[in-house]
Amino acid sequence: MKKITLFPEISAFINSLDVSTISEKRKKTLQPLIDFVQSKVSNQETVAINFICTHNSRRSHLSQVWAQTIAYSLHISNVICYSGGTEATAMFPMAAKTLENSGFQIQTLSEGKNPVYAIKYAENAHPIIGFSKRLDDDFNPKTDFAAIMTCNSANEACPLVLGAEKRIPITFEDPKAFDNTPQQAEKYHERSVQIATELLYVFSQLKKEHE
Repeated sequence: MKKITLFPEISAFINSLDVSTISEKRKKTLQPLIDFVQSKVSNQETVAINFICTHNSRRSHLSQVWAQTIAYSLHISNVICYSGGTEATAMFPMAAKTLENSGFQIQTLSEGKNPVYAIKYAENAHPIIGFSKRLDDDFNPKTDFAAIMTCNSANEACPLVLGAEKRIPITFEDPKAFDNTPQQAEKYHERSVQIATELLYVFSQLKKEHE
């Protein structure tokens, strides 16, 4: 098994998360994703998850990055996480900064209206490529994936996600409401913590076949 070499600050962040704060109601919301991932792990199949929001600018990126990172940290192989939107805009700088503040190494690969970022979480892992894109972009999977609807507007706008094996609404409040306010950094951090905590719960519930 390859050595897990999460950056120490990220490892400390994950270790600080408290899954006992998740309500029973929320656990029921998360259960379909647990079931999807479990079925793939049990059959030794690739676990492809596309996190979808309206603009692919905040919540979907935070979800993609934390899911990929936590799966890696828990030795769950063959997990590939994606993100997309009902439209493409740009990954909001505060979302990238929030991840950076949690220990991710972020490099800007290209600038412009829709910057492209390399988001690295471990020494020996390939960086996540973060940029805003439509959910059906060629960068994303076309079949055999779970579509996770991370915002209500995308959930309502996309009753059907073509190619998705499962469509699962797991929505989060939008930190955008606090943009350009004194609470901006705090609220982005708060949402990032929630997303990471819930995804840690999801992946920690898996039963590996050799256990």
